[in-house]
Amino acid sequence: MKRVTIIVAVGSLLVSLIVAAQPAPTGPEARDMALVGFNDLQGRSAYQPVIREQNGRFILYVGHHGGTEKTAKPVNALTGAPEFNGTSILDVTDPHAPRYLVHIPGEEGLAEAGGAQMVRVCGTRDGGIKGDPNKFYLLRTFGNAAHEIFDVTDPSAPKLVARIGPLGGTHKNWCERVAHATHDPGLRSFRSGASALHPQFRFGGPGTGCNR
Repeated sequence: MKRVTIIVAVGSLLVSLIVAAQPAPTGPEARDMALVGFNDLQGRSAYQPVIREQNGRFILYVGHHGGTEKTAKPVNALTGAPEFNGTSILDVTDPHAPRYLVHIPGEEGLAEAGGAQMVRVCGTRDGGIKGDPNKFYLLRTFGNAAHEIFDVTDPSAPKLVARIGPLGGTHKNWCERVAHATHDPGLRSFRSGASALHPQFRFGGPGTGCNR
């Protein structure tokens, strides 16, 4: 019994020494890549990031879940105003120095009950959308209440051009030559093939427009 006790004690001591000898992490953990730039997104949760090349610039769009009980409305550092989590837009052309351009507030609510977590970006040149060939549009959910389309040709000054709602719930959206989105997940969808300014509803059966 004494021999077993001694062996266990020595083994525990060796493990402790090995752990203590390991250098403490000094930065983000990574493998086959390295962190070159960072932005705290005003302390908002990041759910869906989308990067789009727009006229020689690379623009990052980030969809956010709703806020937390501790911070329901983080302060927008650009305006000084508290805002419900929505969509952040950044210029990441220089990845070493991401530049925060604007925050578009989302629906009031915590976690998945608010915010604007889903985000897509469509260019008129992608095909399927009529109008100025130089236009870019942001398609996003507005919490569970609506889908919205913004003109983001100038990503620093997004303009709301269409809103589909109120709805009883939202889910996925995407751009595939035409803009698609779903509400009451798995049951219905709308499409904006003719014009981003005038989206039209399309009703279908279970699974229409979901998770493609």
